[in-house]
Amino acid sequence: MKSVCWSQSGKYLSTCSRDKTVWIWECVALEEFECASVQTDHTQDVKRVVWHPIDDILASCGYDNTIKLYKDDGDDWICCATLSSHESTVWAIAFDSTGERIASCSSDKTVKIWQSFSDITNWKCVATLSGYHKRPIYDISWSHISNHILTAGGDDCLFIFKEDDSNSSGDCDKTFQKYSVVLKYEKAHSQDVNSVDWNPKYEGVFASCGDDCCVKIWKLNCENS
Repeated sequence: MKSVCWSQSGKYLSTCSRDKTVWIWECVALEEFECASVQTDHTQDVKRVVWHPIDDILASCGYDNTIKLYKDDGDDWICCATLSSHESTVWAIAFDSTGERIASCSSDKTVKIWQSFSDITNWKCVATLSGYHKRPIYDISWSHISNHILTAGGDDCLFIFKEDDSNSSGDCDKTFQKYSVVLKYEKAHSQDVNSVDWNPKYEGVFASCGDDCCVKIWKLNCENS
């Protein structure tokens, strides 16, 4: 298996694997789980599963260059949306605090921002951030405190992106959003940086780990970002 994640409600657990499947497990009692569904919509290895921050909606991504979203339609879990724009493996995905946007990162060295319109089944790519990482981007984390987006890649670098203020203006075209670099940490690790995560309580604090067998804790000066 490649990834495991709890739903925000704590009712569901999801896993994914190289066998191209996504499994959804329902917690029916303490230490007792039942398989609620097995999703087979991906055509290649599935790399990551992530739950919506508010609702019991699941997202996955993988080697087939796509992102899939799943929901319970009352009878069974179904794949309700497929997001396609990346040109290579989608390694990781992250919801913003509202669950209305998803950030994704890929071997194509881009970060993409997806916005939901009207409902969870209707998503559009509203921004593509490219020209920053020089090698595949392996992980992404969206701070639910500061709204900053953190990425890590095979170029040993970390990037932090900030949403432009114009995105929140009343006349903003939500189908086209802008993001800018707040900070770049070169040689953050001596080898590939594989995983990053914002602290959910303390603003500007995040952790990273890499192939150099190190875990590092960082503090972003939020006053200058």
